[in-house]
Amino acid sequence: MVCSSSGVVEMVSTLFPAIGYNFLPRKIKTQLSFTPMRVFVNRVSDCGSGIDNISVDALTLRDICQNRVPEHILRRAEHLGFTLPTEVQRQSLPVLLSRKDCILQAQTGSGKTLAYLLSILSAVRNRRSAVQALVIVPTRELGMQVASVARMLAAKPEGSDNGEDSCTVMALLDGGLLKRHKTWLKAEPPEIVVATIGSLCQMLDKNAVKLDALQVLVVDEVDFMFTSSKQVQELRKVLTSYSTIATRQTIFASASIPQHNRFLYNCVQQKWTKKDVVHVHVNAVTPLPSCLKHRYAMCEKTAKLDSMLFLLETDRPKAGIIFVNDQSEKSKRAGDLPSSAKVLKSLKANYNGGLEVRLLEDDMNFNARAASFSELKRGGCLLVATDIAGRGFDLPETTHIYNFDLPKTAVDYLHRAGRAGRKPFSSETCTVTSLISKEERFVLQKFQNELLFDCQEATIVPQR
Repeated sequence: MVCSSSGVVEMVSTLFPAIGYNFLPRKIKTQLSFTPMRVFVNRVSDCGSGIDNISVDALTLRDICQNRVPEHILRRAEHLGFTLPTEVQRQSLPVLLSRKDCILQAQTGSGKTLAYLLSILSAVRNRRSAVQALVIVPTRELGMQVASVARMLAAKPEGSDNGEDSCTVMALLDGGLLKRHKTWLKAEPPEIVVATIGSLCQMLDKNAVKLDALQVLVVDEVDFMFTSSKQVQELRKVLTSYSTIATRQTIFASASIPQHNRFLYNCVQQKWTKKDVVHVHVNAVTPLPSCLKHRYAMCEKTAKLDSMLFLLETDRPKAGIIFVNDQSEKSKRAGDLPSSAKVLKSLKANYNGGLEVRLLEDDMNFNARAASFSELKRGGCLLVATDIAGRGFDLPETTHIYNFDLPKTAVDYLHRAGRAGRKPFSSETCTVTSLISKEERFVLQKFQNELLFDCQEATIVPQR
C-alpha cells in the first residue's frame, strides 16, 4: 500500500535526523510532497477501520463493512453469496470506506468491482435527486456487467418496511438509447451512473447530466483508458473540469498499471486524485491466478488453423475464447482477410466439437456484440474475439484461452489469460495456450519473465 504525504516531515526526521526536512533541497521536498510513499499495512485497523483484536484472515465481509455500509446492502451481498472477502477486498475496503482516494491494483477476477461498489453504496444517499456516483468503463460489455452487479446489490429488500429504499442505477453505454436516457436524467437523475466515456460526454455536452453532487468517481481498467482509449482527452476533462477532487472520492482500478510509481505521481500532479491517494497493490509478485496452466505450441503461420482445430478436438473445452489481434493497416491495404474472419470461417467449416462459434470484435454492431457476450456468459460457446474481450469480462464458465495471435504486450497477455479461472470456489485448472512461430518464442519468454509464469510446450499433430 502507499501512505500519504502528510507523514513526510516525520519520516524525513526519522530517516535523516542530521539533515531535517526544512534543510532538504527544494527539488527533493517537492518530490516527497507529491510522490506517495510505499508502506505495507499488516492490520486492518491500521487503515482506520476501527476493527481491533480480530485476526485479519478471520474477518468476514460484514466485519469489515459493519457500520459503514447500510445493513440492507450487507444482507443483499450475503444473499448473493458474498460473505468472505477476497484478499483485495480485505486490504482495500478499510481504505475505500474511509473515503480515501485509491488506486486499486490486483489480479483479474480478484473482486475489485465488489470492493468499489460497496464503497459507492456506502456513500450514496437515497432520496437525493442527483448523480452521486459515476463508474467509467472502456466497453459496453464491461459496463453491462458492472451495472448488473450494482443493481443486484442496490435492490430494495423484499418486504422491506423500514424505509430502506433502493438507489437507481443507470447504464449510459455506447449503443444505448441516449434520447430516452436524456429524458430520464433530466426528470429524475439516478444516484449511480455506469458509463462509457463517449456516451457520458455526449450527455455532459448537452447538460443532460450534472456532476455537481458527485461523491465517488471510479475509472475501471484505468491503464487501458489512459493509454489505449481514443477519448483520453475527454476522460481527463471529466476528471478535472466537471467535478473536483476536493469534493469527491476518486478510485482507479485495474489488474495492470505499468510504471505505477509514475502513474501515482501523475495522479497527484494532474489533480486526478488528492495528494494522500493510497495505492493498494495485491499479489504484486504473482500477477496471474495460480489455477491457470500455460503452454505454447510451435507451428508455422500456414499451419495455424489446422493446429487450432487439433487443440480444440483434444482439449474439448466447456467454453473458450480464441484471441486474435486487430488487423494491421498494411494487411487491410493488401486486401487480406483479418485473423478473426479466417478463424471463424475455418471453425464453422471444420469444427465439430459441439460448441456454438461466435464472434466479438470492435466494429460489430452492438446487438451482435450483445448476443455473442450473452451466449458466452451462459457457457457452451466458443468465442473468436479481439482484445475487446480481454478487459473486465467476468466469464466464469470459460475453461480455455487460445492466443491464435500472440498478444502485443505482457499486459495484454495478462488480461487475456485472466478471462479463465474465474469460477468462484472452484479448484478446476484452466488452460492458456499460445500458437507461436520459432521467432515468437523469445517474445513469449519475455512475457514469462515479466509475469512470472511457467509455460510448457505442447505437441500438436494437426489432422489434414
